[in-house]
Amino acid sequence: MLKIWGRLSSINVQKVVWAAGEVGQDFARIDAGGPFGGLDTPEFRALNPNGQIPVLEDGAFRLWESNSIVRYLAARYGASGIWEADPARRADAERWMDWMLSELQPATAPVLWGTVRKVPGHTDPQAIAAGMRRTEALMAILDAQLADRPFLAGERFGVADIAVGCGAHRWLNMPVERIARPHVQRWYAELFARPAAKAALPLPVA
Repeated sequence: MLKIWGRLSSINVQKVVWAAGEVGQDFARIDAGGPFGGLDTPEFRALNPNGQIPVLEDGAFRLWESNSIVRYLAARYGASGIWEADPARRADAERWMDWMLSELQPATAPVLWGTVRKVPGHTDPQAIAAGMRRTEALMAILDAQLADRPFLAGERFGVADIAVGCGAHRWLNMPVERIARPHVQRWYAELFARPAAKAALPLPVA
């Protein structure tokens, strides 16, 4: 059985839990990080010297970095489902995973910290507004990508939808005014209907 270290309120842990569910692997999730702590212990640092979640244990194999874990689960257990064997199709999907980390996740973070978690020092209205403007620009890109295809990388659900879907879930369920994005909404509704997504994406967003 797989072990996934990390609290479910972490967007990066959500990706891994969702991927494990999609490839049909049983797992035990161990709360760590945030209010649960435990990331500075010698035992956890042996799993991840960076002291961050998530961490995957698959027997004796240990892996950190959420996108790497999703790719590993897809390649090892999801060959008939979410894994793309063709290099071009795989790269098309994986660029959206990287876009999630480099663009969408940093854009939504100030909005989450300021409006949901209300982290001291992160409730400046100007910072929140700047995060919302940046996120709206990115959601316009996402909406355009989904205008002529059911999923991010084409006709088939895959790793890109897991990674970016977690970001869309966060954005679409924060207590803010948003521009309507019909293609994103259609795509998100289809994703959230998947059993593995429902298990990975808690509401309310925390």
